[in-house]
This record gives sequence, structure tokens and C-alpha cells, in this order.
Amino acid sequence: MFMKRDFYTRIKDPSETETVIEKSRFLGFSAKTETEEEAREFIAKIKKRHPFATHNCYAFVAEKGEVKRFSDDGEPQGTAGQPILEGITKTGLSDTCVVVTRYFGGIKLGAGGLVRAYSGACLKTLDSSGKEEVRLSDEYKISLSYDAYSAFLKFSEKEKAKILSQDFGESITVVFAVPKEKGDFEKTFADFSAGKIALEKTGERYEVYDE
Repeated sequence: MFMKRDFYTRIKDPSETETVIEKSRFLGFSAKTETEEEAREFIAKIKKRHPFATHNCYAFVAEKGEVKRFSDDGEPQGTAGQPILEGITKTGLSDTCVVVTRYFGGIKLGAGGLVRAYSGACLKTLDSSGKEEVRLSDEYKISLSYDAYSAFLKFSEKEKAKILSQDFGESITVVFAVPKEKGDFEKTFADFSAGKIALEKTGERYEVYDE
């Protein structure tokens, strides 16, 4: 059972990069991976794409930072997986996996050279991916009239609520999320609706919000 964090940071977009050092090609791949299972599926996917690579080294941080794993995949111990993991953690990222695939170019780099190469490939890939903040949020459901819909949209934009789903029937049912840090949201909503719209809290979830 993992403790819930108010927020965490992960990569914004998957990316692929390439770095050539002393004729060896280092291909970097990143992905959002919330669980260890997702991370291992991504690693397997990259290995399948590059079955003839000399090494497919990797590291990942999953479960909001609670699970950390890495592999040197045949490189000297401590020269590949650990530097990749340090690249992820020092950048402050969670739920992120990086695989660095190496095609050996015939020139040995030495332990120090390998650490710099794998660390550099990881950081280059993460830089290309960008970052996004994921916030622990309360999920709510409301049912409102068509006349009140426009005012609610303006209210939700002002409060930076994220609309998750909308069902247009005889009335409009909206499910939306609000960052937990807005501790007074329910009072704010009651003031907005003058108590005429019932606000039902349906759970908690992590969401990314537009800046």
C-alpha cells in the first residue's frame, strides 16, 4: 500500500534520442510508466525493436516514486543502469522509464566513459521529453440545467477544474476534478451555485492540469 502524495512530476511526452560516442550509438527511449508492469512492458517493447543491440540498459521509477529498478544488461556493474536511474531521480521524476540501447562501435570507453555516456543519453532523452506535474485531486459529479451550464463552464475555468466527462440528457451531468490543495472548493462551489446544485464527491485521482 503506497502513501498518496499531493503531487509528483513525470515526463510530459515519450521521446527518442541518439548520441554517437567513439562510434558507439546510444539510443535513448522514455515513457510514462505508472506501474512496474507498465515499465517492464515498455522495456520488452524496446528490446523487441532492437534485438541485435549490444545492450538494452534501463531504469525506471514507478508507483509515485515508491518502486525503483535498473539493469546494466551486461555492461560492467554500475556503469549503465545506476547512472540512468540517477538521471531520473536527480531530475525529480516519478512514473518514468528510460531505456538506453547501445550498438557497440568497436572502441571501449572504460568505466568512466560508460557512466558519462549512459548518464548523458538519459538526460538528453529526459530533456527532450519535458515535464508535467500530476496533482492529487478530488473528483466530483453534478447535475445541472442547460441554463446554468454556461455559468458553470466559466466557474470551472476560473477554479482550474478539469472536466472529465459530460452527459447531455434532460439535464447535464458533469464529472470533474479539482486539485486537493483547493481545500475550500466545496464552500466556493456552494457560494457559486447558491446551494441549488448538489455537489457529489465521487473519489480521488491524479490529474494533470493546464497551466
